[in-house]
Amino acid sequence: MFSRRHPYLFFVLVNTALVCGTLIFLSLLVTVSVSTPEFGDKVGIIEIDGVISDALPTIRDLQYFRKNDLVKAILIRINSPGGGVAPSQEIYREIQKTKSVKTVIASMGTVAASGGYYIASAANGIVASSGTITGSIGVIMGFTNLESLFQKIGLKTSVVKSGKLKDIGSPTRPMTPEEESFLNNFVSEIHEQFIHDVSKGRNIPIEDIRTIADGRILTGDQAKQHNLIDRIGNYEDAIQWAGRLGGIQGDISTTRPPKDPLNFIEELIQNEIHTWISKVSTFKQFQSVGYLCPYTD
Repeated sequence: MFSRRHPYLFFVLVNTALVCGTLIFLSLLVTVSVSTPEFGDKVGIIEIDGVISDALPTIRDLQYFRKNDLVKAILIRINSPGGGVAPSQEIYREIQKTKSVKTVIASMGTVAASGGYYIASAANGIVASSGTITGSIGVIMGFTNLESLFQKIGLKTSVVKSGKLKDIGSPTRPMTPEEESFLNNFVSEIHEQFIHDVSKGRNIPIEDIRTIADGRILTGDQAKQHNLIDRIGNYEDAIQWAGRLGGIQGDISTTRPPKDPLNFIEELIQNEIHTWISKVSTFKQFQSVGYLCPYTD
């Protein structure tokens, strides 16, 4: 039989057929699920998890829910220690635009600090647990000086630059007083932007924000004392609040932004390829000792 005479080829053909069949079925399933309409008023859920580095996915989700008539309110679930200033500001701005159309509630998880709080401060309301780590209204830049290490290993660098500040923060030399002064001013400017936006988003006087804008972290309870959040509660409490503010009566259901079918299929293909390679590798190991090839031509 073919499977006995060519076991390796038979193995490859069978697995290829299985992979193709699975991908076709899942692609049809995803297409149907994405295109199937959901009925009834809902709260749209957007998750921000981990370091904030790219604002575009969140901005697209906000725009999608803003245009969806069935979504009456939006809940942004934040579990992030912070991240880049610019992406945090971009999401803040999009929330500001969105809450003029629909209610936006921020729900804080384990941590929503620095950039995570920056984003939350733009919402209509904020819910956190008593032990949520939040606050950290501050800005930081870090540089490492490896000059002594380079000297020990005999590594020398040569720099050609167009201006005296072009290689600011170089790890191969100490920072000059002028550079340090420049960076201090730079960080202070961004810090002022942070303070101003929190003050605007939370409707708190700037001077009140300054008293706690020294980078300190706060618990949820402490944040409530300073009016940085509105309610102590969990994720479900935040959903209920968002739904009621959005005018939803009765039971409140949720919905999430649709996934891009192409991206979803791409992930599936990559996973299947890795699995197939692993199987082939295992097959070859068995083949080398004759376990799966007891027949010869």
